[in-house]
Amino acid sequence: MRELGVLMKKELREHIRNYKVLWIPIVFIIFGILQPVSNHFLPEIMQSVGNMPDDVEFVWPELSGEDIFYSLVGQYQIVGILVIILAFMGSIAGERKNGTATLIYIRPMSFRNYFLSKWLVVNGVVLSSVWLGFFAAWYYIAILYNNLNTKDAIAFICTYSLWIVFVVTIVLALSTMLPTGGVAATAILITIVYPVIESIIGAYWTVSPWKLSSYANDWFIHDIDRMNLYKSAVLTVIAIVFLIIVGISMSRRNASKTTI
Repeated sequence: MRELGVLMKKELREHIRNYKVLWIPIVFIIFGILQPVSNHFLPEIMQSVGNMPDDVEFVWPELSGEDIFYSLVGQYQIVGILVIILAFMGSIAGERKNGTATLIYIRPMSFRNYFLSKWLVVNGVVLSSVWLGFFAAWYYIAILYNNLNTKDAIAFICTYSLWIVFVVTIVLALSTMLPTGGVAATAILITIVYPVIESIIGAYWTVSPWKLSSYANDWFIHDIDRMNLYKSAVLTVIAIVFLIIVGISMSRRNASKTTI
C-alpha cells in the first residue's frame, strides 16, 4: 500500500506540473455550461441572424432539462473522449519511449502498483472533470429549464462515469502495448468509431459496454425495464477488470522495451 501511495503521489505531481488537473476540468465545465445556455438562446439567435422573412416564425422544439442533460453526453462522447485519449495516451508508452520509465523500473517495484497508480490517478482527474461538467450543466438547467430529480440525475452521472472509467482503462491498457500514435488511433477506433457502428448494427444485441452511455438516459424514464442497463453495467465492470489485468501483464512484459 505504501508503494502504491508513493507512485500515486508521483503521478499526481506530474499531472499538476503539466496542468492536466486544470485544463481538463475547464474543457468539461465549458461544454457543461454551453449546452444548456446555447440551446436556450438558440431560437433568438436564429431569429436575429438567420436572415428569415419577417412573416416566418422560427419554431424550436421544446426541450426539458432532462433532454439537455442527456444531450450533453453527445458532446462528451466525441470531444470529451478525444480529450481523454490525447491527454493520457502516452501515460505508459511515453515513459518507455523517453526513458523516464527506466528510473522507475530499476527500483524494486510491483507492476501491479505501477499500473494501478496511473489508473487511479487518471480516473480521479477525469471523473472529477466529468462531474464538474455535469454539475455546471445542472446549475444552468435549473435556472433556464426545470429542476432535475436529484436521485435520477446522480444515477445518470454514475452510469456515465462507469463508461468513462471503461474508456480510461482502454487507453491505459493500450498504452502498455502500443506506441503513443498507435494508442491514439486504436483508442479512437474503439471508443468513438465503433459505438457509431454499433448504433447501426447493434439492434441485434442489447447488452454491451458501448451501450452504457445511451442507457444512462433510462434513469429519467420511469416505469421502464432497466435490466439491459444493469447487465451492461455488470459486463462493463468485468471488462474493466479484464483490461486492468491485461494492462498489468503487458506493463511487465514490455518493460524491457524501455529506452535507456
